[in-house]
Amino acid sequence: MSALTKRVITAIAIILFVGLGLFFLPRWVYAMVVILLIAGGLNEFYVLIEKKGIFIYKYFGILMGIFIPLSIYFRFEPTKGWELLFIVTSTLIFFVLQFIRKDSSQAIVGISTTLFGIFYVSWFFSFLIKIRFLPHGTLLVAFLLLVTKMGDVGAYLIGKSMGKNTLIPRISPKKTLEGSIGGLGFSLGAAIISKLYLPFISIFHLLAMGVLLGFLAQLGDLCESLIKRDCQVKDSGAHLPGLGGILDIIDSIIFATPIFYYYLLYFKLIP
Repeated sequence: MSALTKRVITAIAIILFVGLGLFFLPRWVYAMVVILLIAGGLNEFYVLIEKKGIFIYKYFGILMGIFIPLSIYFRFEPTKGWELLFIVTSTLIFFVLQFIRKDSSQAIVGISTTLFGIFYVSWFFSFLIKIRFLPHGTLLVAFLLLVTKMGDVGAYLIGKSMGKNTLIPRISPKKTLEGSIGGLGFSLGAAIISKLYLPFISIFHLLAMGVLLGFLAQLGDLCESLIKRDCQVKDSGAHLPGLGGILDIIDSIIFATPIFYYYLLYFKLIP
């Protein structure tokens, strides 16, 4: 079976699974899927960092990362701006763990990298639960996934067939300028089509979000490519045939999700 065939079959399976989860399964199942993706993505991220020889508290970092989506799902907010309290508490805990460690080398790098993984994978991706709990949340999540993932498809197809000029070869030698433009075009088209099921959002905002989310999806993909390049690996994992690991699947959504959430709130697009 060719790599392209594996990629297409895996992508279709993911789309069907997400579609069923959004429209037919209860909220707690949806939240559980997001939490499992966060846990798996964090584990992949920490394994990449360990390959560089950096000491991190992997399992405690994953535990802290799981706490964020759980607190959002159960609406646990002991104080206003609890995220800041969580950041301070987490930082103190990691310092205490360093105190009881016999070796003080790589303390700053280890703490910083572990915290970065929590923010990069867990906090940002947890906004999928916040969006799901908004009015019309199911349709909004569908819009986010459709626009970002159609951008992935467009970049891959156009880049494969017409790509000649590499975008940033030192980070991702296979990504091309033509593929990037094609990806934005597919994202924009997906946003326009979404008017069919998002009639309460103006075409102007759909177009703006199509461009914004399409750009952020590609930026997220490049950011993960930078991390993998630094760690000298091709894929973050091998869980999904033709697509790589969990991080390879969610990279295009990581930055797009929180910005999409705040865009909706800032422009008061929720009826």
